[in-house]
Amino acid sequence: MLLPALHPSGAESPLVSTQGCECGKLAAVELRIVNHPLVAHKLTHLREASTPSPTFRSLVAELVTLLAYEATRDVRVNEVEVQTPVAPAKGSALAKPKPLVVPILRAGLGMLEGMTQLVPTAEVGFVGMARDETTLQPTTYAERLPHDLSGRQCFVLDPMLATGGSLAGCVSFLADRGARDITCICILAAPEGIDRVRELTEARGIDCTLVVAAVDDHLNEHGYIIPGLGDAGDRLYGLAE
Repeated sequence: MLLPALHPSGAESPLVSTQGCECGKLAAVELRIVNHPLVAHKLTHLREASTPSPTFRSLVAELVTLLAYEATRDVRVNEVEVQTPVAPAKGSALAKPKPLVVPILRAGLGMLEGMTQLVPTAEVGFVGMARDETTLQPTTYAERLPHDLSGRQCFVLDPMLATGGSLAGCVSFLADRGARDITCICILAAPEGIDRVRELTEARGIDCTLVVAAVDDHLNEHGYIIPGLGDAGDRLYGLAE
């Protein structure tokens, strides 16, 4: 059965099924936890310490495609008419400007293939952010984005929403360039990270949708998600020291 789900504006969307997604509202953040057997199955294998990097990368791509299906539920489309072999038919085509996909380097790159498989016409930008392991604060070391993001739908890719510093920093960066329609896709999130993003969006008046496969218990003293799956970047690409 299809039941209403809350959006950041407080309006109801009657077309979101609670069988596939658990939706809740945290201030200006709409949280969507994708509840699906295949998502849970792939996430379980990602958590396993014995899963090798090549398999890990394949699983991330497959899982992100499933998450992206939910994340693009509200992607803008225009009505078009096409000619079938037997008659004209009305349909939909992605509206312009094209969606902008923004992976946060380096771990977010591992999610890009899964996203572009679903939305191959999307444009891709990059934001490079690193976390200081002592202060747990993010620093931006690279970016490649349009200077004006007004009217663009932006999809941010970051595997782990831990302390929330990198994701919140990226959302703020996009908002500074005019973005007001931002959806973040994460594999795992910690409550502390969700709160950090909520505080930022509330303070700046930014509406943001957060799509995740699961919300884990907490962060440890080193800022890692528990039980989590370890360092996503290292598991995707190995150590880079």
